[in-house]
Amino acid sequence: MADDHQDHDHDHGHHEHSMSYEDAVARFRADKDAYFKTANGSPIPVAKREAFEGLPYFAVDAMYAFDDLTLEPYAGSEPSSFQIPTTDGQLRPAHRAGTFTFDLGGAPQHLTAYVLNEGDPSQLFLPFLDATTGTETYGAGRYLDLEPELDGTYEIDFNMAYHPSCVYDSNFSCPLTPAENRLPIRIEAGERL
Repeated sequence: MADDHQDHDHDHGHHEHSMSYEDAVARFRADKDAYFKTANGSPIPVAKREAFEGLPYFAVDAMYAFDDLTLEPYAGSEPSSFQIPTTDGQLRPAHRAGTFTFDLGGAPQHLTAYVLNEGDPSQLFLPFLDATTGTETYGAGRYLDLEPELDGTYEIDFNMAYHPSCVYDSNFSCPLTPAENRLPIRIEAGERL
């Protein structure tokens, strides 16, 4: 079974001064589409790659990008170490690394970040559900992969939100989004169905 918590190269270049943020995201998306169409590691089944014309996305909107976020210690009622269920009925070791808070939709929003499979504790997995889930976006949620900035803060950029590989091929094993990461608002950013 293939494992889905992809390590997409997510240096999407918006720290470069030579191109706009929107252009940097557009370039990242074009590179990802090319990878999905031609690469051996693509989650698109080989028989469907010739017809693949690119992933659908919401329009880039800088309103959905948050930087200088601090990972606060996890203070919820769930155990910090647990088994996260996957789309193929498996369980994968996970750890609640902490919580991010940011303002969106006129209110503070909270998302818990996880470390999967005893991996590098600085590599955070941030799955989420929102009011587009199950209609405009995949029913099991979308993902973000986070790494700390040099100063230890994090950036959450929903324009980079991606669907798990099991959207394209059911042979992938994809972590399901815990209920604690359900946002009550629409995140009209990133990949859509």
